[in-house]
Amino acid sequence: MKILSIQSSVAYGHVGNSAAVFPLQRLGHEVWPVLTVHFSNHTGYGAWRGPLLAPADVAEVIEGIADRGVLGTADAVLSGYQGDPAMGAVILAAADRVRAANPDAVYCCDPVMGDTGRGMFVRPGIPEYLRDVVVPRADIITPNHFELDFLAGRTTTSLAAVLDAVDVVRATGPRDVLVTSVLHDDAPAGSLEVVAVSDAGAWAVTTPLLPINPNGGGDVTAALYLAHLRTTGSPATALERTVASVFTVLERTLAAGTREIQLVAAQDAIADPPARFAARRLR
Repeated sequence: MKILSIQSSVAYGHVGNSAAVFPLQRLGHEVWPVLTVHFSNHTGYGAWRGPLLAPADVAEVIEGIADRGVLGTADAVLSGYQGDPAMGAVILAAADRVRAANPDAVYCCDPVMGDTGRGMFVRPGIPEYLRDVVVPRADIITPNHFELDFLAGRTTTSLAAVLDAVDVVRATGPRDVLVTSVLHDDAPAGSLEVVAVSDAGAWAVTTPLLPINPNGGGDVTAALYLAHLRTTGSPATALERTVASVFTVLERTLAAGTREIQLVAAQDAIADPPARFAARRLR
């Protein structure tokens, strides 16, 4: 595929495009990274340097791609953290433009807002903007459990309630939903689940709960799920392959004892996902 990925970038480490581009390339896809920021490192360190790019500058880069006559050949648009509605408007305009030129193209949005235990970590107003404006115009979304609950306006503690919440969100627009870090009362102790829902049904994969929550894991997950879903056409297969790769990355990161995800060390498991977790059909 050809993927227009509009995300942040860091020189050191792996978040945003610095997490998404390499895995997509290892899978054989052409990626056009458009940067929304270019920082020295991710903001989880508490200090960083580098520019926050203006929405108008990002739009100019996209326009330059259009000048080459290739924007309409993109198969997908991918976005992650959106810190400003003006930047969101640029991303949505690009997604609409690509889909207008290529009706088979999709927009995959990772609606980054917050996480369990941390709460919301984006600017006030951004969660509502994502819920009300961005998510309804996406084809694929990849929220974590905390973000799904916000999007659906409810708190879910069972797998059935998670599926109901997904149905609420899907009714607003996106057809494919991947929910990560799902913790519910019925799950085995020391485990978490990842749930994929589409028009074809719903599936879940259960994995051990690793004692690690590094920055960038969600960015890799969104990129891989987009790639596998579009190339296989199977949510269940995309779920299995994505989880297998990401779990291996997290295992390598935990073993290395680093704050940065070990994408390069785990690249073989990205290019050729091991058969580690079987998806079970929920409905």
